Amino acid sequence: ERIAREGGRVIASDISGSRLESLVAEHQELRILPVAGDIGLEDTVQRVVSAAGDVIHGLANVAGIMDDFTPVHEVSDAVWDRVFHVNVAGVVRLMRAVVPIMLAAGSGSIVNVASEAGLRGSAAGVAYTASKHAVIGITRSSAVMYGPRGLRVNAVAPGPVRTNIA
Repeated sequence: ERIAREGGRVIASDISGSRLESLVAEHQELRILPVAGDIGLEDTVQRVVSAAGDVIHGLANVAGIMDDFTPVHEVSDAVWDRVFHVNVAGVVRLMRAVVPIMLAAGSGSIVNVASEAGLRGSAAGVAYTASKHAVIGITRSSAVMYGPRGLRVNAVAPGPVRTNIA
């Protein structure tokens, strides 16, 4: 909201079209363009980038889902795959799509939302914890690789936050 209030154009993406509609309706005076879809899918990523246009100054990778708090010997393939699809593949696919645009411009900022689960092992189940460790690794690697080329890549690792994920 702050970026939009300060004149920026914001592309908001969510798997829930109704949540996006509510967001846009609540902030009609702002330039928020909704793109509904699964951020882990290349088609959704391409629609987000297309909506953004030729100039992308920043990317906030906020999308995330929680696991079912299962340990490694109990985690199902379905939970593991779904959590990594959103929490890791979505981050990588969005970054892969916007980094070339930012590199061409010589600047850009990416903020990935990790979690305290990416810093310790007692905040969630194995799938979520491993996915957020992966986000931190992706962020660190990208910061080293792209920092000298004008891109800032950072992560935040919040503790419990009131969201719609359960």
